[in-house]
Amino acid sequence: MLLRTRQEIPSSEITSQSVMREFQRNRRQFLAGLGTMAGAAMLPRTMFAATKLNASPTKYNLGDITPQSKVTSYNNFIEFGPDKSDPERNAQSMHVRPWTIQVDGLVKQKKTIDIDTLMKLRPIEQRVYRFRCVEGWSMVVPWDGFSLGEFLKTLDPLPSAKFVQFFTLHDPKQMPGVNSSGVGPQGYSEGLRMDEAMHPLTLMTFGSYGETLANQQGAPIRIIVPWKYGFKSPKSIVRIRFVDKQPETTWNDLNAPAYGFYSNVNPSVAPWRSQERERVLGSGFLPKIVGTQPFNGYGNEVAHLYAGMDLRVNY
Repeated sequence: MLLRTRQEIPSSEITSQSVMREFQRNRRQFLAGLGTMAGAAMLPRTMFAATKLNASPTKYNLGDITPQSKVTSYNNFIEFGPDKSDPERNAQSMHVRPWTIQVDGLVKQKKTIDIDTLMKLRPIEQRVYRFRCVEGWSMVVPWDGFSLGEFLKTLDPLPSAKFVQFFTLHDPKQMPGVNSSGVGPQGYSEGLRMDEAMHPLTLMTFGSYGETLANQQGAPIRIIVPWKYGFKSPKSIVRIRFVDKQPETTWNDLNAPAYGFYSNVNPSVAPWRSQERERVLGSGFLPKIVGTQPFNGYGNEVAHLYAGMDLRVNY
């Protein structure tokens, strides 16, 4: 079992002006959300229906679980809007069935896989992972899925494949913010080195809290890489491509100094804001501020992947 070392911050810092400004912003979002909830109550219940998943828990665990309501109402999904509350409001009309994933690139045989067939490939596990955003907030979520690496093996990538690239849905009709998001017509893209993708911690994710993913969380399928910043966990995946060179990725293309390709959690690197501390979502009226751990607390499991690399350069 993983152990978490807490680095609490003095109360004088917790009540600093920056934290209080953030608190006031959250309070305004909460009050605005009351109106959203009232409107949602009038919509058909089937729009928000979630299927229960039969997931068995695993040993991975790092922290106190964040309330589900917080996780499903505070999301980064720029194709549905720039604010954290936009995805919950705007993503409900996205159609997640039928859904297929195209597999191509350096692979023995190109193929198209149906999501329902994919979900039956292996038993679904529940893994409680800490999820850390480059914006300075974190949450702990019970994600449901199975090893990405085990799935990638079934695709028979060629030995020359050194990276795997993921593309997400790009549909302006369903995604009201996609044209202003900076995401190109091929869709949001992310990439991992093959050994990162094959690591046992990397999860091909179909659900959370024992239910299928909500649309705003990246339904029907996303990736979770717990030792990296959240933007390295692409949502609503429609294509997987194997390549021999480091692929272009959306955030790295848009702002490389702030969003390095590797994006391992490194508190000592602050390309656009300090990463030494984080705000724990759902931790109470005054949010808890804690010290950020290298590799998001998963260093014992993944640090060997980067032996000999300068992590201030390859952040």
